[in-house]
Amino acid sequence: MSGVVVLGAGQAGLQLASSLRELGYDDDVTLVGDEPFAPYQRPPLSKAYLAGSVPEAMLFMQEPAYFEQHRIAFRASNAAVAVDRALHQVDLASGAFLTYDHLVFATGTRNRVLPCVEGEMAGVLSLRTLDDARNLSAAIVTAERIVVIGAGFLGLEAATVATTAGRQVRVIEAGPRALGRVVSQAVSAVVRREHEARGVRFDFSEAVVAIHGSDGAVSAVELQSGERIPADLVLVSVGVVPNSELAAAAGLAVHNGIVVDHHLQTEDPMISAIGDCAAFPFASEDGRTVRLESVQNAVDQARCVAERITGKPAAYDQVPLFWSDQAGLRLQIAGLTRGDETAVMRGDPDGTAFSVFCYRDDRLVAVESVSRLPDHMQARKLLRAGISPTREQAADPGFELKSLLALAVAA
Repeated sequence: MSGVVVLGAGQAGLQLASSLRELGYDDDVTLVGDEPFAPYQRPPLSKAYLAGSVPEAMLFMQEPAYFEQHRIAFRASNAAVAVDRALHQVDLASGAFLTYDHLVFATGTRNRVLPCVEGEMAGVLSLRTLDDARNLSAAIVTAERIVVIGAGFLGLEAATVATTAGRQVRVIEAGPRALGRVVSQAVSAVVRREHEARGVRFDFSEAVVAIHGSDGAVSAVELQSGERIPADLVLVSVGVVPNSELAAAAGLAVHNGIVVDHHLQTEDPMISAIGDCAAFPFASEDGRTVRLESVQNAVDQARCVAERITGKPAAYDQVPLFWSDQAGLRLQIAGLTRGDETAVMRGDPDGTAFSVFCYRDDRLVAVESVSRLPDHMQARKLLRAGISPTREQAADPGFELKSLLALAVAA
């Protein structure tokens, strides 16, 4: 067997396999996953699935028959353990091996471990996989006092579900604000306000130094300040690390992910990397390498590599897109910030529907929209076209952003 071997059976891996077939690729396609499940969606795990509004069966992206019909060999529960670039071979945990004409890493990420957590303790959970979500969903039903460590997207999405279920939630964050690494001050403040209105208590600029248990189950979280917070359930959500060790062991460059070029290709022309594990040069900024964790990025990078393998190479240059449900708010982001932008408000930040237009000099680089879909849709088009409204235009809610797109087409 040769053809294309894809390591990782998540959104990126499945999209690549599917896109190859859609584009007429006729050689073998093998999808290798380390979980026992067929490819499933991860975003609902901390949102609708955790809340019980989406049944488990709806998480799976394809029916079992799809793989046979499209001649995709799917190997579940069989992680790759070594890559031999000279032999073009991947060794699997089962002892079997696969040969490839082209190898694609779509290995994703894993949760960062909290240093003070040692060994297993009932009630101390993380959320990444379907099994994790099953465990957390069951635990929320019985827990009354929940501590979430980390005020990022996933931790606060889980907090939303828990408060909706009537649970007490306290969030511990090492940084100074909610979603501090991913959104502007204005959006962060509104997200905090809405969570607090639902009963969430925040502790910012605070570190967890110990998690205490009784009879093998969690009982309290100890902070650096010395306070002990009683807890029946602790969700550790302190970020992720890319699964790049296998690539590194094969001699590929790794730096916060598997390093690839504008075509998502490693220094080995027979090996690519896509999705959450790939560190790639961001198209709009020379020299800046980024690693993105989003469904849109996974899907678009998979399509980009499939097109290259089938003879239509193009540089990856898509506009990053992110979204999150936060305490009744729908947060949608187009573009990518780095923290030194100037923010221009569109709408009323004292309400629950507004957008933040982020500028670097006079260039629009990102738009964060809170429950304001029209702004988000226009922002996607403006960023894709490289069009920047003036700051005055962005701040004027009566100005039609789409008129700029119409002028560009007319020109």
